[in-house]
Amino acid sequence: MKIGIVKEIKERENRVGLIPAFVASLTHQKHTVLVEASAGVGAGFSDQDYKKAGASICKSANEVWKQADMIVKVKEPLKAEYSKIRKDQIVFTYLHLAADRPLTDALVKSKAVCIAYETVTDARGKLPLLIPMSVIAGRSSIIMGSYFLQKQFGGSGLLPCGVPGVLPANVLILGGGCVGQNAALIARGMGADVTIVDSYQPTLEHITNVFKTSVKTVYSSPENISALLPTADIVIGAALIPGLSTPRLIMKSMLKTMKPGSVIVDVAIDQGGCCETSHATTHDNPVYEVNGIVHYCVANIPGAFARTSTISLNNATFPFVEKLANLGYERALKEDKHLLNGLNVYKGSITHKAVADSLKMKYVCPETLFGGHCTCSKK
Repeated sequence: MKIGIVKEIKERENRVGLIPAFVASLTHQKHTVLVEASAGVGAGFSDQDYKKAGASICKSANEVWKQADMIVKVKEPLKAEYSKIRKDQIVFTYLHLAADRPLTDALVKSKAVCIAYETVTDARGKLPLLIPMSVIAGRSSIIMGSYFLQKQFGGSGLLPCGVPGVLPANVLILGGGCVGQNAALIARGMGADVTIVDSYQPTLEHITNVFKTSVKTVYSSPENISALLPTADIVIGAALIPGLSTPRLIMKSMLKTMKPGSVIVDVAIDQGGCCETSHATTHDNPVYEVNGIVHYCVANIPGAFARTSTISLNNATFPFVEKLANLGYERALKEDKHLLNGLNVYKGSITHKAVADSLKMKYVCPETLFGGHCTCSKK
């Protein structure tokens, strides 16, 4: 198979779809790997590194898109890339379609085979290709929230860890999944006062077992969130429903109850965001203010730590890349139900129910595409 790696064009996105070590594995198995010039530089991998791994370096992204049977990316295709996607081409990357109708329409029109990292599952019912970036985004969220508490950025000027004689910051985390727990890990390490809210009781019990009394847990409800917001200095939006748009947990009217200069870090912005006033920002212009509250809504937080993020993501994605390359998409999707769960768009059809429901589009059960019987009603 011809596998293509293009340079990410999202602003300040320095991650890359495949690292040289895994390219070497593919070329050793007689696959052809095409890499756009400088695609890996932002993550610390030179063109020479890829050449040593057996890759062919292409001068432009167009060359890669035209030749590759499978494109392995990190972020979703942007508008400038829509027309490059070909019929039957595999696009394997983060897609986050529930919050992006234009991209969804473009992928449907392309009749490509589009597999989203964020909905691939595993035997434990987890999201193994989302977890590595969730770990980094969760840990980074506290770093970013703390940084933008500085007075010169509109923050309250509070040092999150406190000092002798001065209380630390209150950190409120909305969502107790991977992002939330990793945010709590760093916040507690700093010495902040941490509260996690979640609506799933087993998650709250797990957090208590892990953190003991160092992290407080509260059942997620509008009333409880409203009661906690006035004392929060940093709020982390970490709620996630796989494939669906993020539930709105903070409405604009609730900002008036918060302390001026507090910071909302909306990690869930890829799926629409937890806060009504959230909209995607970039690493160059990461924050804005609404009603005296600083909003940090960068849609690719792990891109700031490109080297760590790229290696961690590759460790998780490569087994699936290898399977697709060795078996072809039809056999790989038919044999691997977890990879099949990652299939969002297939040759013009929406094949992930949560995406179809969010965008009010027609859904086609992916199981029926490969000779199986639909079991959606049984899930």
